[in-house]
Amino acid sequence: MGHSIFLDFLSSLQLLFVGYIPAAILGILIGSLIGTHPVVYQISKRFLQIPYSMPPIALVPLALILFRELEVATSVVVFSSAIWPLTIKTATGMRKSRIEGNSFRIAINCIFDALKIGVWVAWFTVIGIEMLTVGKGLGFLIWNSYRSGNNTSLIEGIIYIGTIGFLLNQILEVTGNILSRLAPEGKKSEL
Repeated sequence: MGHSIFLDFLSSLQLLFVGYIPAAILGILIGSLIGTHPVVYQISKRFLQIPYSMPPIALVPLALILFRELEVATSVVVFSSAIWPLTIKTATGMRKSRIEGNSFRIAINCIFDALKIGVWVAWFTVIGIEMLTVGKGLGFLIWNSYRSGNNTSLIEGIIYIGTIGFLLNQILEVTGNILSRLAPEGKKSEL
């Protein structure tokens, strides 16, 4: 049983990272561009709330219709769950950094806040998708354990899910704190 949980653990992390890492890279790039241009920021900040307001799990059926392959569809949904909060939070942070005299500390703190929110949303999306469709992973494990009445595996799965989410958050928190301490503060702007 432990071997099965380990494989489910690896499957969940794979689904998370395949969708999250490209979303993090693209979200930070787009958010940085938006946040450093005041006009683009004003236009984009409301427009980006539209896709951000959509619960990612609701996109699973549409992704399955469009991509037809389960792995591709689920990766696309995880990607779309993370990119919007990453883009919005990064854009807000870059705007705040610009107002505060291009403070790298503020920018780094906001980018890492964006990364934490993005990974949190992506992780919840992974677990939800696995419960609904995938047939493997920690989400599937807890749902299948519930259906079969295996409370021990259910609790183990929930503990793994919570532990992974906590560790991912802590890694990003510590990394962000270290980098922001190393960065120059910047000067106050007259804007």
